[in-house]
Amino acid sequence: MTLSPTSTAPEASALRGLFQPFEVKSLALRNRFAMAPMTRAFSPDGVPGADVAEYYRRRAAAGVGLIITEGTYIPDPAAGPQTRVPRIYGDSSLDGWRSVVDAVHAEGGSIIPQLWHLGVERGENSRLNPEVETVSPSGLALDGTRLGREFTTSDLETLKQSWVDAALNAKNTGFDGLELHGAHGYLLDEFLWAGTNVRTDTYGGSLEARTRFPAEVVAAIREAVGNEFAIVYRFSQWKSGQYDARIAQSPAELERILAPLVDAGVDVLHPSTRRHWEPAFAELGGDDSKLGLAGWTKKLTGLPTITVGSIGLDSVFTTAFTADAESAVTGLERLEAQYEDGEFDMVAIGRALLADPEWVEKLRTGRTGEHIAFTAEHRTHLN
Repeated sequence: MTLSPTSTAPEASALRGLFQPFEVKSLALRNRFAMAPMTRAFSPDGVPGADVAEYYRRRAAAGVGLIITEGTYIPDPAAGPQTRVPRIYGDSSLDGWRSVVDAVHAEGGSIIPQLWHLGVERGENSRLNPEVETVSPSGLALDGTRLGREFTTSDLETLKQSWVDAALNAKNTGFDGLELHGAHGYLLDEFLWAGTNVRTDTYGGSLEARTRFPAEVVAAIREAVGNEFAIVYRFSQWKSGQYDARIAQSPAELERILAPLVDAGVDVLHPSTRRHWEPAFAELGGDDSKLGLAGWTKKLTGLPTITVGSIGLDSVFTTAFTADAESAVTGLERLEAQYEDGEFDMVAIGRALLADPEWVEKLRTGRTGEHIAFTAEHRTHLN
């Protein structure tokens, strides 16, 4: 697709600023729209093929400034259970990613991989490396039951190197930066959350202790990739199936968690929410009670933030997994209000971009009436 001149304003005028360039270290973005990371599992034996390259290319060609890839397993044998999830190690997988990167760059887009380790969420019946035991901070599933085993201190040193190796592979493959998946009850998040981290060593107990391993991972990656390679960190309050979970009960606790990550070298924070407009700490009262998680994150750290969660759709992502899934198109008034209030710097679009690769371009050219609703059918192929 050939994009028309950028002088055409989006229908929602206050969102015009999202079409301005944005730069953070190695990320030089033509606009502030990102494709949210969404697991598709269309990479047999962990190798992204030509169809995956075309899938991401189409979004870049239609104006998405930053592609954040689906989660890609780091080189640890217990990173995840699926054989069709892409990997960020091995010659075949890296060659596949190189083709994806080249395709996105050819359309003027930028792209970063989401580095992923599921920890306990790998489960007990892995199809990938079934002989390897599932490991996590305390050997606890998200519901508190025993599953797998607890990391030893020696394990953690090895695991840290796996994250570093993945980061170096990303940089050497030509990606424009990277995102660490520290949300949704996956491995890094399992350290942060008291429900899955009951360790009694230096990696458990206080908030600062629970943040120690994620911060050490960030610091090790920063040392390996250099100061100019952008590191994005995704985190969340909620966990898979635990939507009321919180890693922080207050802004003060959130600051105690985020500060070590920022000090370790994070450049951009990507707080994951199910509904971007929901207040993060509504119980506080006053004007700050209206701030979303991205707004609080930016206020507490001063770093650029990415907002996400049901952008342009009328239902949360969990409805996408039902047989009759459908999310209708909605307006962007709440996103507009948050942007006007300075709550975020970038916006990540998820299911709306699965349904409609041209979502961003349609917004830019005032054709929001042509946005396409999300249905279950959009899960079945790489549109």
